[in-house]
Amino acid sequence: MDAVSTTPFSASVYAARLDRASALAAGAGLDAIIVGPGPDLQYLVGVEGDTIERLTALVLGPGIAPTVVVPRMELAKVRSTAVGGLGLAVSDWVDGDDAHTLVADVIAGATRVGVSDALPALHVIPLADRLGLRLELATPVLREGRMIKDSDEIAELRRAGSAIDAVHRRVPEWLRAGRTEREVAADIAEAIVAEGHRTVEFVIVGSGPNGADPHHEVSDRMIEDGDVVVVDIGGAVPSGYNSDSTRTYVVGTPDPKAAEGIAVLVRAQQAAVDAVRPGVTAEQVDAAARTVLADAGLDDAFLHRTGHGIGVSVHEEPYIAPGNDLVLREGMAFSIEPGIYFAGEWGSRIEDIVVVTADGCERLNTAPHGLTAV
Repeated sequence: MDAVSTTPFSASVYAARLDRASALAAGAGLDAIIVGPGPDLQYLVGVEGDTIERLTALVLGPGIAPTVVVPRMELAKVRSTAVGGLGLAVSDWVDGDDAHTLVADVIAGATRVGVSDALPALHVIPLADRLGLRLELATPVLREGRMIKDSDEIAELRRAGSAIDAVHRRVPEWLRAGRTEREVAADIAEAIVAEGHRTVEFVIVGSGPNGADPHHEVSDRMIEDGDVVVVDIGGAVPSGYNSDSTRTYVVGTPDPKAAEGIAVLVRAQQAAVDAVRPGVTAEQVDAAARTVLADAGLDDAFLHRTGHGIGVSVHEEPYIAPGNDLVLREGMAFSIEPGIYFAGEWGSRIEDIVVVTADGCERLNTAPHGLTAV
């Protein structure tokens, strides 16, 4: 793991997160949780990075002093995060040591152990062997902490939303006929950083028929007059919290049928935003958007869920989707992004991040929602 220092919050915030994770583990009947590099580790102690062949893991649980097992070559980086500020127990190791046994020693005697969903089989299988247990996913425990954002996290999401709005307001500077999607995307990526992001997580520029592919990224297609263009962009601000916002543009004059469909989509997106409040379910919010589209005969053109949670990951729980009966609670943050797609012709998506408040929601993106002509 190439660890990165990212401690945007005080030590007391991380301490509370660790305490809550241990309490949630106890409530779920788990003796311990092993958290590898990924969003959960970033959330709990501010350590960013990806899993590699050398094991880094946070071990915690009821009655266990939170302990970080880390390669000695990564020790200084890890200690520069909340790990150092909290004074957590650290067990470092060098090549030739058995890091999986170090983890097992911390939780000796445990009978139910969960692992974070980002921990790969490369480490899960040896850990299970050393512990002599069938490991479980700790996702239900870890997601509970991350789903409910505190005031500091919401402030960071606001910051990210404002920064990406600033980029969308500049898109007309670069989007025009005769340029390729890739050229436009390069300008947008530069602006994402210039407007306050630390990283560019994704840039989608889907022009004309490419806009009908929800996960199209960029290509060398030349943008043409009359093209409807989907621009879906996001990045992480210095704290590691993410932005994600989509707007639909048109180069010149749109086809009347496309303009009419996009106007319906804007209403559908607003209906879903209006449906958000504590006590409703994720599927009810999804249905609010879907109903508007169905009434206009556009339901078959909506190919995906209405939204996804966001925080230290671009995609996390809760998922605003059919069949998800999760009840929304104050502090949850997620996207509202219905879309309509017509293969070989055009597509459109409108996306904002919202945060559930005591009596509704706060919309974190304010760039114009309607079809923007450039």
